[in-house]
Amino acid sequence: MKHLLSATTGLALLISADTALANRVFVTNERSNDVTVIDGETFEVIGTYPVGNRPRGITISPDGSELYVCVSDDNLVRVFDPNTMEELHTLPSGPDPELFVLHPSGNPLFIANEDDNIVTVVDTETHQMLAEVPVGVEPEGMGVSPDGAVVINTSETTNMAHFIDTETYEITANVLVDSRPRFAQYTADGSKLYVTSEIGGTVSVIDPATQQITKKISFEIPGVLPEAIQPVGARVTSDGSKLFVALGPANRVAVVDAETDEVIDYLLVGQRVWQLAFSPDEKWLYTTNGNSNDVSIIDVEANEVVRSVQVGQQPWGVVVAPD
Repeated sequence: MKHLLSATTGLALLISADTALANRVFVTNERSNDVTVIDGETFEVIGTYPVGNRPRGITISPDGSELYVCVSDDNLVRVFDPNTMEELHTLPSGPDPELFVLHPSGNPLFIANEDDNIVTVVDTETHQMLAEVPVGVEPEGMGVSPDGAVVINTSETTNMAHFIDTETYEITANVLVDSRPRFAQYTADGSKLYVTSEIGGTVSVIDPATQQITKKISFEIPGVLPEAIQPVGARVTSDGSKLFVALGPANRVAVVDAETDEVIDYLLVGQRVWQLAFSPDEKWLYTTNGNSNDVSIIDVEANEVVRSVQVGQQPWGVVVAPD
């Protein structure tokens, strides 16, 4: 599977090879089994590339040299050259990889395996599995502390956030949150951890030092049924001023004052908004909208949706190349 490019995207490959990698946006399309690449300067689609069966989680190395894709139905992580979208190699992932997170150094990779209730740890340089960490039932969400000392995994059925020591691969704490936790996101200074709960309809604010919940953020949208408000993906600005939360079938992104943890706005995006990613300068926030097959682009400072870009079928994950 070294050359995944279809004939219809040959021209796009030539274009993408000549386009600067910085700010390039990569979107996994769960149903069409491909990745759409968007130019982060023009917001135009550069190309769409087959990557394997049911791609979901996606991330990129800190130096921008390797693009990692969780190919869930292939039970692999496929690694691509982000400039050409040629497959470089694969990594062992355990069954049904869904989400993962890279250590801030770029190595290792921590992968949630939903079917086996484990987190698989893989060395990105040797391509060897380092450890398997047993966690709760249906692990999905993954987060990492800014210093790389702790990885968080959320288990959907156990309703817990598991704190994993990245040196020993041992669980050091378990925090009970609301129903079906989906995502974990630290602030850049490491002082807060946000955990979204899809069915519970909340975001738990956790003090990483004490592993205690200090607050729960809830959401109310006029005209939207409470059961449709399902927090999933989340991102917080590096200055700690704003938290953005994707609210699934509510078709909104909540804007939260991250200093007070109070909701200040709701932004209407595409249908079934799922994951989020900032541009490197945090001017733009990209959202994947699974049921409308598009990406919404949000002006972070203005709290305004400025554009929609059509991608593949059922977009799921998104990552932006570093500067």
